[in-house]
Amino acid sequence: MPIRQLSETMINQIAAGEVIERPASVAKELVENALDAGASRVEIATAGGGLSLIRVVDDGGGIPPGELMLAVARHCTSKLSGDIHDIRSLGFRGEALPSIGSVSRLSIRSRTASADAAAEIAVDGGRVSAVRPAAANRGTSVEVRDLFFATPARLKFMKGERAESSAITDVIKRIAIAFPTVRFTVSGTDRSTLDLPATDDTAEGSLRRIAQVTGQDFPKNSLPVDAAREGVLLSGRVSIPSYNRANALQQYAYVNGRPVRDKLIAGAIRGAYTDVLPRDRHAVTVLFLTLDPGLVDVNVHPAKADVRFRDPGLVRGLIIGAVRQALAAAGIRASTSGAAGLAGAFRPGTPAYGHPGPANGHRSYDPGRSPYRPFEKGFSESVQAAFDAGPAASADARADSLVIVDQHAAHERLVYEALKQAMQARPMPAQLLLIPEIVDLPEEDAERLASHAGTLARFGLGIERFGPGAVAVRETPSMLGETNVGQLIRDLADEIADNDTIDTLTDRLDRIAATMACHGSVRSGRLMKPEEMNALLRQMEATPGSGTCNHGRPTYIELKLADIERLFGRR
Repeated sequence: MPIRQLSETMINQIAAGEVIERPASVAKELVENALDAGASRVEIATAGGGLSLIRVVDDGGGIPPGELMLAVARHCTSKLSGDIHDIRSLGFRGEALPSIGSVSRLSIRSRTASADAAAEIAVDGGRVSAVRPAAANRGTSVEVRDLFFATPARLKFMKGERAESSAITDVIKRIAIAFPTVRFTVSGTDRSTLDLPATDDTAEGSLRRIAQVTGQDFPKNSLPVDAAREGVLLSGRVSIPSYNRANALQQYAYVNGRPVRDKLIAGAIRGAYTDVLPRDRHAVTVLFLTLDPGLVDVNVHPAKADVRFRDPGLVRGLIIGAVRQALAAAGIRASTSGAAGLAGAFRPGTPAYGHPGPANGHRSYDPGRSPYRPFEKGFSESVQAAFDAGPAASADARADSLVIVDQHAAHERLVYEALKQAMQARPMPAQLLLIPEIVDLPEEDAERLASHAGTLARFGLGIERFGPGAVAVRETPSMLGETNVGQLIRDLADEIADNDTIDTLTDRLDRIAATMACHGSVRSGRLMKPEEMNALLRQMEATPGSGTCNHGRPTYIELKLADIERLFGRR
């Protein structure tokens, strides 16, 4: 077939396929434009999950009438000074509005502060109308109707109205966290109204906006993060380990104020919580990275959701180190949701574990049938003192709460931390292979492994180059026992290629240490002496991360006096 130039409409529709995945993509682009225009109020209205209508109204600087035609032309932007590496705005590519107009019915009405009247332009499936006068307040109103009507095949890939509406809400919330001084309102026939009032540009104001988005529980169950390394600044909040979620949807990351979904950042967060969360649970985080725009490329994808750092190892190390330091500095803290769950178990009604009571609603105590063992000797003074001085109790506020400790989970964490310290203090014992195992690899992978040979040797894995594209494995960590050496080496090569780390090996060793800790810990249900309980509590206070076991379960639950009073109907 002969080579021919594509039509302008088809070029825009191809661009729309890259930039506009779903209605939420449209909302994101339009709201970013409003923020770049200096808006202090952004109102979003939707219908039909955004497929029927998306309207974004702002009070920003507006677009002069003479520039409206350029606003809907490709590769026209006011946000670049000429250096593609010096990007300090949310939008800059000049593709969003023409791409949206090529697959929908788009209208833009705008008025600048100095203009006597507004002006309007429309784009219908790629056909651009003339600019005409209109009536409007200062700012810009962009209306998108019948999204994808010009490319109906795309409609087959859309989810239901509720799912698309929810995706728009999520996008607005992510953006709103980075702009606490801007008021955001989301309304429409397909949703309940979301109103995020403006706060102020302080740490307290930012935390109030975060609470508006994540809920009031997160600030109470989170820790501040503030760190810097080689010109890269990290700030934000991270949840304590016992406050977690079943998915990573409540992990918010920002690079120079831009919301991103970056696998390096997500992996660093996962690595920071490795020892304190179960594999199927996720921390809640709000992290802001600030660095020179020249050190990060935000132009790797038309939708601008992905970024590429010039030094990914620096960024990953900064996040892991800062989060772990925050968790360690916080000492022992129990999630406030744990007390609420425990209190719920005591509310009136037939318990799930019990049997129906007599008809009059009263139950007589039967030691033979009760799931709880009664105290044989009551609380002695020494036992009482041990509980009064429990974890997280300050010197001036003891005896104002009840602390219930899972002795197995608590001791498991203590043993695990002791094993890890022993592993880090000296080289790991290694077992010599009778016949070295030769693992064939791509040359670049073999070279990466060889560059980490010294570090791997400390963990009991002895390797050396064996000609081009191969390594010889002479020793493996004794703790691993019989293992698939080839698979281990290939996994390590992939890990080093992705993140320049050897986490694959250390994770395996940590999992074995966790298993050993579990089997070597005080068993649940064993009667402990008062001095044993007291020693356990003192060790918990001195051990970082002892609020959860190495499987991520809480080691204790704290019922405040107010919680206990609520159980008895006093509050």
